[in-house]
Amino acid sequence: MVQRIAAAEELQPQDQRELAEVVAWAAGLEEMHARIAERFTRPESRQRALAYLKGLLSPVERKNGWQLAEQAGDATPDGMQRLVATYQWDAELVRDDLQTYVLAHVGDPQAVLVVDETGFLKKGTKSVGVQRQYSGTAGRIENCQIGVFLAYASSSGRTFLDRALYLPKTWAADADRRREAGVPEEVTFATKPALAQRMLARALAAGVRAPWVTGDEVYGSDPGLRGWLEEQWQSYVLAVRSNERMWISTGARLRQLTAAQVAARLRDRDWQRLSAGDGAKGPRIYDWALTPLVGPVNPAWGRWLLVRRRVSEPTEVAYYVVFAPVGTPLAEIVRAAGSRWAIEESFETAKGEVGLDHYEVRSWTGWYRHITLALLAHAFLTVTRAYAAAPAREKGGPRIRRHRPTRPSCHTRN
Repeated sequence: MVQRIAAAEELQPQDQRELAEVVAWAAGLEEMHARIAERFTRPESRQRALAYLKGLLSPVERKNGWQLAEQAGDATPDGMQRLVATYQWDAELVRDDLQTYVLAHVGDPQAVLVVDETGFLKKGTKSVGVQRQYSGTAGRIENCQIGVFLAYASSSGRTFLDRALYLPKTWAADADRRREAGVPEEVTFATKPALAQRMLARALAAGVRAPWVTGDEVYGSDPGLRGWLEEQWQSYVLAVRSNERMWISTGARLRQLTAAQVAARLRDRDWQRLSAGDGAKGPRIYDWALTPLVGPVNPAWGRWLLVRRRVSEPTEVAYYVVFAPVGTPLAEIVRAAGSRWAIEESFETAKGEVGLDHYEVRSWTGWYRHITLALLAHAFLTVTRAYAAAPAREKGGPRIRRHRPTRPSCHTRN
């Protein structure tokens, strides 16, 4: 050890900084692996999981079984394939460890929970859940799988907390395909908003707290999800379609109008120009207006229609239903609405940097295992970048917990 320190001291300052970054990176990865180590009952599978994570974080172009095996120094992909197919470990427990890890390092009392789905383009008909269906990723109908995800957007970083594979009705009703793909008997058809609700329920039960939930029209136009969030007294700002019908009060009368019709009643003085957060080209400035809807029984809470209008194209309008405590500032609601784009950025980095969509597994178990490990890798990158950026924010921003070796998490499955 003395020789290593002496050798390091002989390096130039830039080289010393780079060495320190490598050491911190390795320590951080060991810490994250320590959190999940007890989930793997045998030493071989435990070390194979670490090798898989290192491969996902490596610069190899395609992070499939062969590439990950080569990165680990294996002659064949058999070991990597066993990890996602046959080794004994529970991806749901590792998902719990993922949530603990994210909250421990980038937890933020002002964080926003974001729900959204992404497509995974596939060939053939054997991959679990695959069929010709609309993929927002491709912007058209494609042969693909759809995964629904829950993201955590904080001021320190943006990453994922949970995932669910969407199983279309044709798959849910086909006993032969289910059996071949290893779909558990208890799994039945569930809509994307229902899957989002389950993930949100798991997060809340695990102690995840965020002042806002947001999502696009797929989720905002589902009354079941909105109603469930209101039962939890969980604030939300969810996008809805222009023809979404909602109740407003006009004097002593109640009227049901579409979102577009409600927005048409707004006056010039109702609009405020605010930023929805920074984008790739700087602040995303829009005109915003908030108008009340018929509220819940609790007078301390309210419902509103939030309308967003593009400054350069006033006819380009988006609509959101808001549920929040009375007196919530418009700027805070706009901040939450703008946080929805965090999950799009996270999908892009997860697919581009940690191989979220590079898998070649076909089974239910294989999908969940690969996706869970990829989300862990993405969380590690998010935490590492937050740590690297922390010195620039120490005076005014949130404190980032530095990587320290810890004992494995003792959380149990929800």
